[in-house]
Amino acid sequence: MFEDNLEERISLAEERLREFASDTAGRPDPTSRWIGGTSRFLLKVFETGKELKDGTWGRLSLTAMRERNRVLYEGVLPGAYEKSFVNPAVACAAFGEKKGQVISALSYELLGTIGWVFEGKTAFALAPAETFLEMACAVKGDMNRVSTEQLRDIFYWFVSDTSDDYIEDRTADMLVPGHAPFAGWIRDCDFTDLRFLYRTGEYVTPDQERLAAALNGLDAEQIAKMASAFTEGYRRGFELGRKDLSKKHTVSIRYEAGFERLVAEEIRQFRALGLETTIYRSAVSLVSRQMDARVGFFGARPNRQMEYDHRYDDALVLDAAFVERKLGALTHAYELYKDEALAFGGPAVMETFGQTPFSPCTCPVAPVRSSVQLKLDRKLRAAAGEITNRYIPGEQRSFTIIAWPTPQIGPDFEKILADTVRLNTLSNALYGKVQQKITEALSGAAYALVRGAAGNSTNLRVSLYPVSDSRTQSSFENCLADVNIPVGEVFTTPVLKGTSGVLNVSRVYLNGLRFDDLTITFEDGMVSGYACSNFQTAEEGKAYFKENVLFGNTTLPMGEFAIGTNTEAYAFGRRYGIEGKLPILIAEKTGPHFALGDTCYSHEEDNHIYNPDGREIIARENDFSRRRVKDPQDAYFNCHTDITIPYDEIGEITAVWPDGRRVTIIRDGRFVLPGTEVLNAPLDALREA
Repeated sequence: MFEDNLEERISLAEERLREFASDTAGRPDPTSRWIGGTSRFLLKVFETGKELKDGTWGRLSLTAMRERNRVLYEGVLPGAYEKSFVNPAVACAAFGEKKGQVISALSYELLGTIGWVFEGKTAFALAPAETFLEMACAVKGDMNRVSTEQLRDIFYWFVSDTSDDYIEDRTADMLVPGHAPFAGWIRDCDFTDLRFLYRTGEYVTPDQERLAAALNGLDAEQIAKMASAFTEGYRRGFELGRKDLSKKHTVSIRYEAGFERLVAEEIRQFRALGLETTIYRSAVSLVSRQMDARVGFFGARPNRQMEYDHRYDDALVLDAAFVERKLGALTHAYELYKDEALAFGGPAVMETFGQTPFSPCTCPVAPVRSSVQLKLDRKLRAAAGEITNRYIPGEQRSFTIIAWPTPQIGPDFEKILADTVRLNTLSNALYGKVQQKITEALSGAAYALVRGAAGNSTNLRVSLYPVSDSRTQSSFENCLADVNIPVGEVFTTPVLKGTSGVLNVSRVYLNGLRFDDLTITFEDGMVSGYACSNFQTAEEGKAYFKENVLFGNTTLPMGEFAIGTNTEAYAFGRRYGIEGKLPILIAEKTGPHFALGDTCYSHEEDNHIYNPDGREIIARENDFSRRRVKDPQDAYFNCHTDITIPYDEIGEITAVWPDGRRVTIIRDGRFVLPGTEVLNAPLDALREA
C-alpha cells in the first residue's frame, strides 16, 4: 500500500503543502497558523529527504549539520513547545478540547517523518503527511467547518490502516539483519568525524558529541573491555539458562546515540559468537510507541514534557477493533518472518543514566485512557506477549542489560565513566560466593522481616515460597552479571498471602520520576494504600503514584523481593552525589528492593531456571501469573517497578524459618551474615572519606 505511485504522491503532496504554506502566510488565526506551520515543517522534511538521496546532506559541514538538525526540531524545543500545536494545551485552547487533542496528536505523529526520511523510508513519512493534508482540506481554512467526529475518524483510520505496514516493517527491522540501515553504517563508520551523529535524523545535542569524543579518547583495549562485559553477559545468560546459543543467529542492540564506537565493537564480538546484529529506531508511530518509553536506537530527547503529554495518545484510537487489527498485524508479521524469529536470540540493551531527573507537569487536557481502554490495553499487551512467545519461545531466548553514563551527569563525566567500567566488570566469582550465603540463609525460610532505620518507617513481613528439597531447589536467584549487569542481588517471587506491612523510602526515582517520602501499605501482597509528599495535597500525590506506578490500576501485587549486594555501586553513587541519577539497573543493587507488578519471571514461569550451583529456582509464579493457563490475559499487569531502600535506611533484614530460627542478614545498614562481611568494605571506606 505504502509504495503505490510513490513519486507521484510525493509530488502532489509537496505541491499541496506549498499552496497551504503560501495561502496561510501572515494570517494570525489559529487554523491558518497550524496549517501553515505544519506545511512548512513537512516541506523541510521532504527537502531533507531529497538532499539525503542526492548526496547533498553528506557534503555538509559539521556546523551546517548541527544547524539543520536544530531547525528540524526547533518547533518543539523548550520555549517553542509552549506555543506549538504539538502541545495539547495550546491545541485545545485554540480549537476546543476534543478537536485539539486530535490536532495535537497528529502534529506529534508528524515529528516521526524526520526519522523515516533519514532511513530512506519516504513512504512511511508520506502517510501521516497525507493524513494532515486530508484534515487541512476538510477544515477549509476554518476549524468550525469540520466536526470533531470527522477529525477523529480521519485520525483513527490513518492509525488503523497503517498499522499493518508499520508493524510488519518494525518486526523485520528487529529480526532481519540489514533491513534497517543502522548496523551496516556503524560497521563502516569513521567515528573521528562527528558528522556521523547526524546521519540518523535523531535530535543531537552537545552531550552526544561529547560522549562520542570521550569514547574516541579511549584505546581499543578499553573499548573491547566495555563491549566484552556486554557480549559475555549475553552469552552467560544462555549458558546459565541452559539454552542453546548455537541455534540463534541474530541479536538486537538497543542504545542511545553517541555510543556508536562501542556498538561497533559489540557488533564485532557478537559476530564472533555467531550472531548478526539488528538495530532499529525507537518507535515514532503511535502504532508501536510504548507510552513515553524508548525501545530501540534513539537520540537526545528534544522535550521530555512533550513526550509525557503524548503518552496516552492511543486513547484517541484504542477500541476493540483496533486491538484485533494490531494483533492480526503482529501475527501476520511474525508468520512472514517465522524462520528469522526462531533464530532471534533476544535483545542486548544499553541503558544510560545521568540525565537531569524529570518532574512532569500534568496537562489537564491531554488524552487519558478510560477504564475500558485500560482493560483493552492490558488485553493487547498480554495477547501480544503470547504471540511473541509463540514465534520466539521464551525457553529459547535470553537478553542482557547494561548501563553507561552520559555527559549530562556533570563535570565528572569522564571519571564516572571510568568507574562505571569498573562497576560493570566486578568479579562474578566473588559475588557469586557471597550471594550464595544469602540465598542459603533465605531459601527455606517461612518469611523475611524488613525494618527501617534513621526515620524510615518500613515494617514488612514478606512470605517466602516453601522449599521441599534444599539440595536441588532454591527460592532465591543468585543474580550475577549475565542478563542483568552489574552483578549484585538475590531475589525471589514473594508469596502474596501473609505479605503485609509498610514500605517507606525518603526519596526514590521510579520510571524516571521523583517520589519524596514514598509510603506504600501492603495487605496479603497487594497495594492497599500509598502516599508521597511531592505535592501540596495528599490527593495530588496519590494521583501521581496511581498514574505513574500503578499505571491506572487500583492495586498491584508485590512481584519481587530482593536484596541488593553491590555496596560498590552504593558507594559510587554517594561518592559522586549521583544517587538520584542512577538507573534502576544499578540502583536496585544498592539495597533491598521490592517490585510492584509482574514477577521477574513474567511469561517464563514454565521454563526451568537454575542458580550457578545447579539448584533450580522454584519461586517463579504467584497467584496472578498462575492464571496464565486458563486466562492468560488476566495473569499479567505488564509492568514491573523496583523500589529500592538504601542501606543507611535499613535497620534489619532477618529470615525467619518454620522452626522459629532467625538468621539476620543486614543490621543497621551493614551485612552481618557470616561470609558476607566483605560487602561492608565499600561502606566503611565511604564513612571514612
